[in-house]
Amino acid sequence: MSYFKVLGFEKEPFSTSPDPDFFYLSREHETALTNILIELRLKRGLSVILGDVGTGKTTLSRKLVQELRGREDCIFSIILDPSFEDEKIFLTSLVRNFDIHVDASLGGLSILDLREAVQRFLFQKGVSENRTVILIIDEAQKLSESSLEILRLLLNYETNEFKLLQLVLLGQLEIYPRIMNIPNFFDRISCKFTLNPLDFGETREMIEFRIRQAGYRSGMHLFLDEAVRDIHRHSRGYPRQITMLCHRALKSLVLKNRFVVDGAMIRELIDEEIKSGWRRKDLLLQKNSF
Repeated sequence: MSYFKVLGFEKEPFSTSPDPDFFYLSREHETALTNILIELRLKRGLSVILGDVGTGKTTLSRKLVQELRGREDCIFSIILDPSFEDEKIFLTSLVRNFDIHVDASLGGLSILDLREAVQRFLFQKGVSENRTVILIIDEAQKLSESSLEILRLLLNYETNEFKLLQLVLLGQLEIYPRIMNIPNFFDRISCKFTLNPLDFGETREMIEFRIRQAGYRSGMHLFLDEAVRDIHRHSRGYPRQITMLCHRALKSLVLKNRFVVDGAMIRELIDEEIKSGWRRKDLLLQKNSF
């Protein structure tokens, strides 16, 4: 039997998979999601969400996809790894992802052929069919300069009222200086947002949310406040680190036949991690906007 069933859960509460049903919407995550959805509805073009490793960008992208699935007026695609070697490979990927018809009967398609195929697709769907075409790119820091240039060109396709392609980039902070160095790309950003780590209250809410979402119905708190405080202090509010430490704490409950996670248990787990040499040493993400 899985450890989470022993503790009274229906599902694993602290999986690190980006399950949107287990995504705790902090104030910042909710603000980011709401702003993206507004930009998409208004067809403003480009939204950029930045955040340090483990701040919830990938899960936010899955939550966005979940929101879009119920909308028949939208056509969307998500790219999880935009490490394209050149422009042709990137354009070919777009053609495949959006299932764009191209006539390859005359031989290999050129970059110009692919660009024109994408352009025709955007006008057909956006103007003739009045649908919203959305491209979501996770791990956007992996985009090459040529890929960023392709996206800039695609954002040029527009009517007098709106952009034909709605682009959402979610990436680590390292892409920030690159964007800043491309003024005609930066100027097209309609929505700019930076995700930061959770505060103590949000950390407690996230833990409780995931426990209840996993089917825990007992009135007893599994994590005492002192435990949550040590979890927040050690994780520095990074959702992924919170999730991993809570997972280890629940396993420890089962192994030690205990019923509540207290501060002593968390400190013991932290000490074990420090002694193993696996503790992250990078600095906290500074709150900022761009």
